[in-house]
This record gives sequence, C-alpha cells and structure tokens, in this order.
Amino acid sequence: MKNDFLLSWTLRGYTLLLFVFVFAPILFSVVFSFNSARFPTIPLESFTLHWYETIWADPDVWTAIRNSIVVSSCTAVIATVLGFCTAYTDYRYNFRFKSAYLALVLLPPTIPLIIMALAMLAWFSKIGASGQLWSIIIAHSVLTAPFAMAICRLRLNQMDKDLESAAWNLGASEWRAMREVIIPFCKPSIISSLFLTAAVSFDEFAIAWFVSGLNKTVPVLILEIVQGNIDPQVNAIGTFVFLVSMTLVIIAQVFFTVRQSKTFS
Repeated sequence: MKNDFLLSWTLRGYTLLLFVFVFAPILFSVVFSFNSARFPTIPLESFTLHWYETIWADPDVWTAIRNSIVVSSCTAVIATVLGFCTAYTDYRYNFRFKSAYLALVLLPPTIPLIIMALAMLAWFSKIGASGQLWSIIIAHSVLTAPFAMAICRLRLNQMDKDLESAAWNLGASEWRAMREVIIPFCKPSIISSLFLTAAVSFDEFAIAWFVSGLNKTVPVLILEIVQGNIDPQVNAIGTFVFLVSMTLVIIAQVFFTVRQSKTFS
C-alpha cells in the first residue's frame, strides 16, 4: 500500500515537472510581452501594452495573420476530407498490401520537417509553383492529413460493422448510407479533425518558411524578426500564436470527448 502511494505521488510529481518544463518558457514569454523594458530582464520594469499596440499597427503582421488564417482554414478542410476518406477506406475495404498503404499514409509526420520542407521546395520549384500561398496549403495538407485520418479511424472503429449493411438492406444507396449513417456518426471526429489540423497548420514553421516565398505566415514572420535584433514584439506575437493554437487544440479535444461520451451514454 505504501509503495503504491509513493509510486502515485512520484508519477504526479514527474507529470508536474514535465508540464513546468514545457510551459515555463511560454509563460515567461507571455509575461515579458507586457514588460516595458526592451530586453527580458527580472525584475520587470513596468506593465505596458506598447508591444501589442505596435503589432496592432503593423501591416506586415496583419498580412501574416491573414495568410495564416487562409492557410490553416484551407488545410483543415483538405486534410480532414483526405483523412476521412482514407479512414473510411481502411474501415470498409480489405485489399492486398493494405498494411503498406496505411504505412504510406501515416508516413509524413514521421519524416523530419526539414527533409519534407526541402522535398516540397524542390517539387514546387520543378513545377514552377514555389512561393505561392496554395503551395503552403498543399504542403500542410500532406503533413496534417494523417492526424485527421487517425482521429476519424478511431471513431469508425467504434461503429457497429453491421450498421451500414443494415442501411443498405433497408434500401439506402451507398451514398445515402454515407450521408445519413457514416458521416453523422463520424461528425465529432470530423469537427475535431478540422480544429486539430488547423492548429498544426497555424503553428507550423519549417515547411512554411521553405515554400512560402513572400507570402509569410505568422511563424515565418517571427523568425524574420528575431534574426534582425532582439524585439519584444516577438513575445506579443508569440503569445497570440500560442493562444490561437492552444484554443484550437482544446476545442478539438473537448468537442471530441464530450460528443464521444454522449454517444456511449
């Protein structure tokens, strides 16, 4: 009993230290975004909103935000459609080399981002499409589609195998069964996939930096700022990116969990 108690508190302490290690730098960045000093110093000088006012008035920041919103929104739709279709193919059909097919589909997230970014840059340059906003969308869709596929696949695995067959026996065509049985059942995972893939795309830097050209997204803009000099605007922009990304991820997780619990209740 004593050993179980000690193990339990050890695991809790380890989890707490892990969260501190991950989120402490982000917390300091948020705090310094309200510091009037140009350099991140402790103790802080005084509270200010100057850096937020500066980025609010900067047209380059608004252009980058617009680009990031367009890219993440389009990526979310494309990646979710691809992920759902792939997950349904896995759920519905059995065919030769299915394991190889699934391994190939799930491959992009396992490739180092720099390698994928270089490959995307070479491919887009070859077809004369580098430096376009839709180039980032295509690259991000390739990267994030496996995440959507994994979420939709998890949901489909919870579905009764005979449910779709029953709809066919009652006279529904394959498309009607898809529209009125499969998609409604997968709706929580589809919406969750939209938010999650949007968050990944909005926060992704390496691929966007290689293929974006002059169409900068917010993470690419942050890199350009920090390469020039120490600018507290980075803390303000980084806080905005963090809040957007975390909000999308939390919404995706909460929505999927709540809807899933309602399904089983």
